[in-house]
Amino acid sequence: MASSKNLPAAEDVVKIDKWDSGALKNALDDGAKKVFVDVLHYKESHHLMDGRLVICTIAVFFAMFALVWDYFYPFPESRSVLMVCVISYFVLMGVLTLYLTYAEKGIFLVALEKDPAMMEPDNKWVLSSSLRKYDVMYNLTIQYTDGKTREERVVSCSKCVASFFDENGVFCFDLFSPVLEGLRKDLLSDKKKL
Repeated sequence: MASSKNLPAAEDVVKIDKWDSGALKNALDDGAKKVFVDVLHYKESHHLMDGRLVICTIAVFFAMFALVWDYFYPFPESRSVLMVCVISYFVLMGVLTLYLTYAEKGIFLVALEKDPAMMEPDNKWVLSSSLRKYDVMYNLTIQYTDGKTREERVVSCSKCVASFFDENGVFCFDLFSPVLEGLRKDLLSDKKKL
């Protein structure tokens, strides 16, 4: 069970529209992130999101370059440069879509568990989730990679979102945290059995 010191303060209470599946998923994802980063003190890795930012930055550069070029050389003269920039922008948006679909795959947190003695490589925890529109089942997958052996283990659970929200749409962190702790302990107990 989560202790009272790990529960969110009154100003941290999350209230959402319980009919908005996007808000439900985001609140649950943020709750899971809070458990791993704030309660367990794992370090969040931003490498996956950095890839998305690089793709977006390059796309914005092409858009800005086209804007500036067209300012100095109005349309008929800038036609070929504008075409290259517009095509490059849309190609990069396609690359971004592929990156989100195949690289991120619903991953909302990559957390690194540091070795207290700083002798072993970091253990990696990857959390991904899904909640389909008009569905009440929140699917959470946790993948654990042992830093020393590189062995991977995965555990998943599917729970009704009503288990973690009250009738007013307030997120009940104290009901959600034990579920995550149980999944984490299941993964770690598998490690001890091997």
